[in-house]
Amino acid sequence: MRFEWLRELWSYRELLFFLVLRDLKIRYKQTVLGIAWAVIQPLVATMIFFVVFGKLAGIPSDQLPYPVFAYSGLAVWTYFSGAVSYGSNSLVSNSGLLTKVYFPRLAIPAAAVMSGLLDFAIAALVLVAVMAYYGLTPSWLLLSWVLLALPLVMLALGVSMLLSALNVRFRDVKYVVPFALQIWLFVTPIIYPVSLVPERYRFLLALNPLTGYVETFRALAIGGKPVDWALLAISMAVTAVVFVVGLAYFQRAERSFADVI
Repeated sequence: MRFEWLRELWSYRELLFFLVLRDLKIRYKQTVLGIAWAVIQPLVATMIFFVVFGKLAGIPSDQLPYPVFAYSGLAVWTYFSGAVSYGSNSLVSNSGLLTKVYFPRLAIPAAAVMSGLLDFAIAALVLVAVMAYYGLTPSWLLLSWVLLALPLVMLALGVSMLLSALNVRFRDVKYVVPFALQIWLFVTPIIYPVSLVPERYRFLLALNPLTGYVETFRALAIGGKPVDWALLAISMAVTAVVFVVGLAYFQRAERSFADVI
Protein backbone atom coordinates (compact mmCIF):
# COMPACT_ATOMS: atom_id res chain seq x y z
CA MET A 1 0.00 0.00 0.00
CA ARG A 2 1.30 3.44 -0.91
CA PHE A 3 1.95 5.92 1.89
CA GLU A 4 0.75 9.15 0.28
CA TRP A 5 -1.89 9.40 3.00
CA LEU A 6 0.81 9.45 5.67
CA ARG A 7 2.88 12.09 3.88
CA GLU A 8 -0.22 14.22 3.34
CA LEU A 9 -1.25 13.85 6.96
CA TRP A 10 2.24 14.87 8.05
CA SER A 11 2.12 17.96 5.84
CA TYR A 12 -1.09 18.94 7.67
CA ARG A 13 0.32 18.15 11.12
CA GLU A 14 -0.42 21.63 12.44
CA LEU A 15 -4.08 21.18 11.52
CA LEU A 16 -4.05 17.76 13.17
CA PHE A 17 -2.62 19.28 16.35
CA PHE A 18 -5.32 21.95 16.29
CA LEU A 19 -8.06 19.33 15.85
CA VAL A 20 -6.70 17.27 18.76
CA LEU A 21 -6.61 20.37 20.96
CA ARG A 22 -10.12 21.34 19.87
CA ASP A 23 -11.47 17.86 20.63
CA LEU A 24 -9.96 17.99 24.12
CA LYS A 25 -11.56 21.37 24.78
CA ILE A 26 -14.96 20.26 23.47
CA ARG A 27 -14.88 17.03 25.48
CA TYR A 28 -14.55 18.78 28.82
CA LYS A 29 -16.16 22.12 27.98
CA GLN A 30 -18.77 23.26 30.52
CA THR A 31 -18.16 20.24 32.75
CA VAL A 32 -17.87 20.72 36.50
CA LEU A 33 -15.17 18.07 37.00
CA GLY A 34 -13.39 18.58 33.69
CA ILE A 35 -10.51 16.20 33.02
CA ALA A 36 -11.19 14.45 36.35
CA TRP A 37 -13.68 12.35 34.37
CA ALA A 38 -10.66 10.53 32.94
CA VAL A 39 -10.08 9.19 36.47
CA ILE A 40 -13.66 8.87 37.69
CA GLN A 41 -14.98 6.66 34.88
CA PRO A 42 -12.51 3.75 35.20
CA LEU A 43 -12.45 4.04 39.01
CA VAL A 44 -16.24 3.81 39.32
CA ALA A 45 -16.32 0.91 36.85
CA THR A 46 -13.56 -0.80 38.87
CA MET A 47 -15.57 -0.48 42.10
CA ILE A 48 -18.70 -1.88 40.43
CA PHE A 49 -16.76 -4.80 38.94
CA PHE A 50 -15.07 -5.42 42.31
CA VAL A 51 -18.42 -5.74 44.10
CA VAL A 52 -20.30 -7.66 41.38
CA PHE A 53 -17.61 -9.89 39.92
CA GLY A 54 -14.89 -9.93 42.58
CA LYS A 55 -17.06 -10.29 45.69
CA LEU A 56 -20.45 -11.65 44.61
CA ALA A 57 -19.37 -13.83 41.67
CA GLY A 58 -15.97 -14.69 43.17
CA ILE A 59 -14.10 -14.42 39.87
CA PRO A 60 -10.35 -14.99 40.37
CA SER A 61 -7.83 -12.27 39.55
CA ASP A 62 -4.48 -14.01 39.00
CA GLN A 63 -3.55 -13.66 42.69
CA LEU A 64 -3.82 -9.88 42.49
CA PRO A 65 -6.17 -7.62 44.45
CA TYR A 66 -9.24 -7.52 42.22
CA PRO A 67 -9.34 -3.68 41.96
CA VAL A 68 -5.74 -3.67 40.66
CA PHE A 69 -6.53 -6.47 38.22
CA ALA A 70 -9.70 -4.81 36.93
CA TYR A 71 -8.34 -1.26 36.78
CA SER A 72 -5.23 -2.29 34.84
CA GLY A 73 -7.55 -3.69 32.16
CA LEU A 74 -10.01 -0.81 32.31
CA ALA A 75 -7.21 1.72 31.75
CA VAL A 76 -6.71 0.21 28.29
CA TRP A 77 -10.40 -0.36 27.64
CA THR A 78 -11.51 3.14 28.64
CA TYR A 79 -9.09 4.68 26.15
CA PHE A 80 -10.05 2.31 23.35
CA SER A 81 -13.83 2.52 23.80
CA GLY A 82 -13.71 6.31 24.11
CA ALA A 83 -11.53 6.64 21.00
CA VAL A 84 -13.84 4.44 18.94
CA SER A 85 -16.96 6.20 20.23
CA TYR A 86 -15.63 9.64 19.31
CA GLY A 87 -13.88 8.46 16.16
CA SER A 88 -16.88 6.65 14.67
CA ASN A 89 -18.99 9.80 14.88
CA SER A 90 -16.22 12.26 14.03
CA LEU A 91 -17.00 12.80 10.34
CA VAL A 92 -20.72 13.38 10.90
CA SER A 93 -20.09 15.76 13.80
CA ASN A 94 -17.67 17.73 11.57
CA SER A 95 -19.90 17.75 8.49
CA GLY A 96 -19.70 21.54 8.17
CA LEU A 97 -15.91 21.42 8.02
CA LEU A 98 -15.93 18.66 5.40
CA THR A 99 -18.02 20.65 2.93
CA LYS A 100 -16.13 23.95 3.20
CA VAL A 101 -12.40 23.40 2.81
CA TYR A 102 -9.99 20.72 1.61
CA PHE A 103 -7.71 18.89 4.04
CA PRO A 104 -6.90 15.21 4.59
CA ARG A 105 -10.21 13.75 5.80
CA LEU A 106 -8.25 11.19 7.77
CA ALA A 107 -7.20 13.98 10.14
CA ILE A 108 -10.68 14.05 11.69
CA PRO A 109 -10.88 10.46 13.01
CA ALA A 110 -7.13 10.58 13.74
CA ALA A 111 -7.62 13.62 15.98
CA ALA A 112 -10.53 11.95 17.78
CA VAL A 113 -8.39 8.89 18.49
CA MET A 114 -5.27 10.80 19.53
CA SER A 115 -7.11 13.16 21.86
CA GLY A 116 -7.88 10.23 24.17
CA LEU A 117 -4.18 9.56 24.84
CA LEU A 118 -4.17 12.17 27.59
CA ASP A 119 -6.84 10.17 29.42
CA PHE A 120 -4.79 7.01 28.94
CA ALA A 121 -1.71 8.67 30.46
CA ILE A 122 -3.72 9.87 33.45
CA ALA A 123 -5.22 6.39 33.90
CA ALA A 124 -1.71 4.90 33.97
CA LEU A 125 -0.71 7.31 36.75
CA VAL A 126 -3.86 6.47 38.73
CA LEU A 127 -3.00 2.77 38.40
CA VAL A 128 0.23 3.50 40.26
CA ALA A 129 -1.80 5.06 43.08
CA VAL A 130 -4.23 2.09 43.18
CA MET A 131 -1.31 -0.34 43.37
CA ALA A 132 0.34 1.70 46.12
CA TYR A 133 -2.91 1.56 48.12
CA TYR A 134 -2.71 -2.25 48.05
CA GLY A 135 0.98 -2.27 48.92
CA LEU A 136 2.18 -3.20 45.44
CA THR A 137 5.20 -1.63 43.78
CA PRO A 138 4.69 -0.87 40.10
CA SER A 139 7.27 -2.25 37.73
CA TRP A 140 9.52 0.30 36.00
CA LEU A 141 8.38 -1.37 32.78
CA LEU A 142 5.10 0.55 33.17
CA LEU A 143 6.97 3.45 31.56
CA SER A 144 7.03 1.45 28.32
CA TRP A 145 3.25 1.79 28.02
CA VAL A 146 4.12 4.55 25.55
CA LEU A 147 5.34 1.86 23.13
CA LEU A 148 2.21 -0.21 23.73
CA ALA A 149 0.10 2.85 22.96
CA LEU A 150 1.24 2.88 19.32
CA PRO A 151 -0.41 -0.38 18.20
CA LEU A 152 -3.39 0.42 20.43
CA VAL A 153 -3.82 3.74 18.61
CA MET A 154 -3.53 1.93 15.28
CA LEU A 155 -6.29 -0.46 16.31
CA ALA A 156 -8.57 2.34 17.49
CA LEU A 157 -7.86 4.34 14.33
CA GLY A 158 -8.47 1.35 12.05
CA VAL A 159 -11.85 0.68 13.66
CA SER A 160 -12.70 4.41 13.70
CA MET A 161 -11.84 4.89 10.02
CA LEU A 162 -14.09 2.02 9.03
CA LEU A 163 -17.00 3.01 11.29
CA SER A 164 -16.79 6.76 10.60
CA ALA A 165 -16.88 6.16 6.83
CA LEU A 166 -19.82 3.79 7.23
CA ASN A 167 -21.57 6.28 9.51
CA VAL A 168 -21.56 8.91 6.76
CA ARG A 169 -23.71 6.65 4.58
CA PHE A 170 -25.53 4.57 7.20
CA ARG A 171 -26.55 6.56 10.26
CA ASP A 172 -27.50 3.34 12.07
CA VAL A 173 -23.81 3.00 12.93
CA LYS A 174 -24.09 5.44 15.83
CA TYR A 175 -26.64 3.11 17.43
CA VAL A 176 -24.66 -0.04 16.71
CA VAL A 177 -21.34 1.19 18.14
CA PRO A 178 -22.38 1.43 21.85
CA PHE A 179 -24.00 -2.00 21.66
CA ALA A 180 -20.96 -3.52 19.94
CA LEU A 181 -18.61 -1.97 22.52
CA GLN A 182 -20.62 -3.48 25.36
CA ILE A 183 -20.20 -6.93 23.82
CA TRP A 184 -16.51 -6.27 23.13
CA LEU A 185 -15.97 -5.38 26.81
CA PHE A 186 -17.14 -8.79 27.97
CA VAL A 187 -15.15 -10.76 25.40
CA THR A 188 -11.97 -9.00 26.55
CA PRO A 189 -10.23 -10.36 29.70
CA ILE A 190 -10.80 -7.28 31.83
CA ILE A 191 -13.13 -8.60 34.53
CA TYR A 192 -11.77 -12.15 34.34
CA PRO A 193 -8.30 -13.65 33.70
CA VAL A 194 -7.38 -15.53 30.53
CA SER A 195 -6.78 -18.60 32.72
CA LEU A 196 -10.52 -18.74 33.44
CA VAL A 197 -11.28 -19.49 29.78
CA PRO A 198 -11.06 -23.20 28.85
CA GLU A 199 -7.82 -23.83 26.96
CA ARG A 200 -9.56 -25.10 23.83
CA TYR A 201 -11.32 -21.72 23.43
CA ARG A 202 -8.36 -19.45 24.18
CA PHE A 203 -7.41 -19.17 20.51
CA LEU A 204 -10.73 -17.37 19.97
CA LEU A 205 -9.89 -14.99 22.81
CA ALA A 206 -6.48 -14.35 21.22
CA LEU A 207 -8.16 -13.21 17.98
CA ASN A 208 -9.56 -10.27 19.93
CA PRO A 209 -6.64 -7.81 19.55
CA LEU A 210 -7.45 -6.09 22.84
CA THR A 211 -6.64 -9.31 24.68
CA GLY A 212 -2.94 -9.00 23.95
CA TYR A 213 -2.85 -5.29 24.82
CA VAL A 214 -4.71 -5.69 28.11
CA GLU A 215 -2.55 -8.63 29.18
CA THR A 216 0.66 -6.85 28.14
CA PHE A 217 -0.29 -3.66 29.98
CA ARG A 218 -0.90 -5.71 33.13
CA ALA A 219 2.44 -7.44 32.75
CA LEU A 220 4.24 -4.12 32.26
CA ALA A 221 2.59 -2.61 35.32
CA ILE A 222 2.87 -5.55 37.69
CA GLY A 223 6.33 -6.88 38.42
CA GLY A 224 6.80 -10.64 38.16
CA LYS A 225 4.07 -11.18 35.55
CA PRO A 226 5.71 -12.24 32.28
CA VAL A 227 4.69 -10.74 28.95
CA ASP A 228 2.97 -13.24 26.67
CA TRP A 229 4.83 -12.33 23.49
CA ALA A 230 2.90 -14.80 21.34
CA LEU A 231 -0.41 -13.27 22.44
CA LEU A 232 0.92 -9.75 21.80
CA ALA A 233 2.15 -10.78 18.33
CA ILE A 234 -1.32 -12.10 17.43
CA SER A 235 -2.90 -8.86 18.62
CA MET A 236 -0.49 -6.79 16.54
CA ALA A 237 -1.10 -8.94 13.46
CA VAL A 238 -4.88 -8.56 13.81
CA THR A 239 -4.38 -4.82 14.39
CA ALA A 240 -2.43 -4.52 11.13
CA VAL A 241 -5.26 -6.24 9.24
CA VAL A 242 -7.92 -4.03 10.86
CA PHE A 243 -5.90 -0.89 10.10
CA VAL A 244 -5.33 -1.77 6.44
CA VAL A 245 -8.99 -2.70 5.91
CA GLY A 246 -10.20 0.46 7.68
CA LEU A 247 -7.81 2.68 5.70
CA ALA A 248 -8.69 1.08 2.36
CA TYR A 249 -12.42 1.53 2.90
CA PHE A 250 -11.96 5.08 4.21
CA GLN A 251 -9.91 6.11 1.17
CA ARG A 252 -12.45 4.61 -1.21
CA ALA A 253 -15.40 6.25 0.53
CA GLU A 254 -13.92 9.70 1.21
CA ARG A 255 -14.50 10.87 -2.39
CA SER A 256 -18.23 11.00 -1.70
CA PHE A 257 -18.19 12.33 1.89
CA ALA A 258 -19.06 15.91 0.93
CA ASP A 259 -21.92 14.74 -1.32
CA VAL A 260 -23.46 12.21 1.07
CA ILE A 261 -22.98 13.91 4.43
